[in-house]
Amino acid sequence: MSPTIDPGAIDQVLQDAVAAGAVPNVAAIAADRNGVIYEGAAGPKTAGSDEPLTVDTHFRIMSMTKMVATTAALQQVEKGALDLDAPVADYCPEFADVQVLDGWDGDTPRLRAPASQATVKQLVTHTSGLGYWFWSEDLVKWEAATSTPNVLSGANVVFTAPLLADPGTQYIYGINTDWLGKVTEAAGGKTLDVLVKEGITGPLGMNETAFSLNEGWKDTTTPVHVRGEDGNWVDSGIELNQTPEYWAGGHGLYSTPRDYIKFQQALLGGGEFDGVRILQQGTVDQAFTNQIGDLDFPPAIPTADPASTHSFNAGPGYKWGLGLLLNTQDIPGMRRAYSGAWAGLCNTHFWVDPTTGICASIYSNFLPFVPPEALELYANYEKALYASL
Repeated sequence: MSPTIDPGAIDQVLQDAVAAGAVPNVAAIAADRNGVIYEGAAGPKTAGSDEPLTVDTHFRIMSMTKMVATTAALQQVEKGALDLDAPVADYCPEFADVQVLDGWDGDTPRLRAPASQATVKQLVTHTSGLGYWFWSEDLVKWEAATSTPNVLSGANVVFTAPLLADPGTQYIYGINTDWLGKVTEAAGGKTLDVLVKEGITGPLGMNETAFSLNEGWKDTTTPVHVRGEDGNWVDSGIELNQTPEYWAGGHGLYSTPRDYIKFQQALLGGGEFDGVRILQQGTVDQAFTNQIGDLDFPPAIPTADPASTHSFNAGPGYKWGLGLLLNTQDIPGMRRAYSGAWAGLCNTHFWVDPTTGICASIYSNFLPFVPPEALELYANYEKALYASL
């Protein structure tokens, strides 16, 4: 049986954050192995409107897409169609053309061949050397020098971006999962949207999750908010490309809190939810196990694009599994060691805590990513949830 929890204290955390202007709106949900144990929301769907945000509102979940795409890849591994230890170029020959950015001659990038071939597993673990512009001044400069748009453009030209380090030498968060989507398509013989639908969202009954906005979803989607000149939240008008040249395994999905929690419950259930198995227990166990060895998830990542993200300061003691950020120590009053988590650039966050036996997530849609007042909300939500258990 699921615990009976008093939602009042959690509701108050959400309401206080919206009232203080920390976020334009917020929805949150939590479940244990038996079902949903909390759901709540505060604030309007669109800043300045009367329509309330709910747990059925659609959000751009951005990099929360990554664990879904990673799961699609792991399904191909379980079928024997994909080898994590194989070079990426075995599945995507064009990857052999990707070089390492080794400095600059004025405004001209200096490139060299990588010291080794990146493997599929290095894509899964963000150790291939690929990066993202918002956490790399070199990539900001490279995109400007080459007139290449960033990955949110939906254009295939983003796959010409160079490595920032030799494969296997550093954890660098980047467009690895977009490449992994291409690899998964090659292994699975279908496009990524179809593989996700057939292997994950369809079986789990996630009918409100997809790579593009269905016609009926436009009225149920919260916009990406930014602060106006007066400091109040406004609709930015920012939208993902609805006719991209590829399906973005790194950031492309829309979902709702009630829908995505089903995927989290499947991870919590060792790959099974509601009688449907999407991964084997052993595969899920590996996802929650350190897969980067002596490398570390960076304790501090400075921003290279303040409009997109603040600096990200996770602190020490974090590793990466298969698609998941892992805390190696219990966090007092919060998640236990080796919980798996990640987030999306427009400020959606999730975690799965197998030791406590719960999973939870918290959603808004605004930029930039992780301002201090939003991080305080996320921590307060987590503490209130655990205190209620």
